[in-house]
Amino acid sequence: MNDYDRRESGRLMLISPERVFYAGLLGRPRKRTSGGYNIYVAMRGQLKITEGKSEVTGEVAVVLPYSTHSVESDHTSIICLVIEPETVEPAAMAALSARISGLEAPDFARRIRDAYEALRLGERNGGFTTADFDQLCFGENLPDRNIDCRIRRAAARLNDFSGVKMTAADCAASVSLSPSRFLHLFKEQTGVSFRAFRAWKRARHLLHFVNEDINLAHLAQDIGYPDSTHFSHSIRRFYGLQPRAIFSGSRDLAIYRSDAGVLDSAGFRQGRP
Repeated sequence: MNDYDRRESGRLMLISPERVFYAGLLGRPRKRTSGGYNIYVAMRGQLKITEGKSEVTGEVAVVLPYSTHSVESDHTSIICLVIEPETVEPAAMAALSARISGLEAPDFARRIRDAYEALRLGERNGGFTTADFDQLCFGENLPDRNIDCRIRRAAARLNDFSGVKMTAADCAASVSLSPSRFLHLFKEQTGVSFRAFRAWKRARHLLHFVNEDINLAHLAQDIGYPDSTHFSHSIRRFYGLQPRAIFSGSRDLAIYRSDAGVLDSAGFRQGRP
């Protein structure tokens, strides 16, 4: 499928190391456990989010990172925003989540649907910054998380799975820390273990390729999975779908990536006011 046909489908995804805006098929996922804050918006009608014994029904809902949940929607397509937790202050996200879940829910749902329409109708010839994304979706810039610069640099390295196996020892050495000190500081600063964080980032990297005609076994190997079984298990855990189902439902998905200069070599954001 060519780029024109993908744009005409109305299904699209903006993706950067810090954010994702997905508007496309929901499919029939099982339980999923995303590593980011997920903000779901019904394309039309209502959606239902189930977390354990808790159910939330409405136009919009927020799910916290690494929370196992399932999603149902009145419409076959859905809008989902993903915000990486290491990039935004937890207090700010807690406040935003409370607003989205409260009386402002209809306003947020309308704003994000309007953002989708603007993206669908517009021609994106360039990239986008995190500030562009936040202003479009929320009308404000979400504040950066105050995180140790060494851990920020290590976390930024884990956004790239282009054939390089990144271990905790590698990351620790790159920031002049012992492995034990690095692992302790990483969890203290990010709220999640290095191993869980790396597993999520590897699965997230898959999103860059979902509209390509590609050999899945080769892709799994290229992004660091030891074999196809581990690959399928990990992707199903994070997305609730088998890799093949994700690729099948994404053939007409238009993908737009962030500006090359959004992050510098240390992992800090550029293009912010």
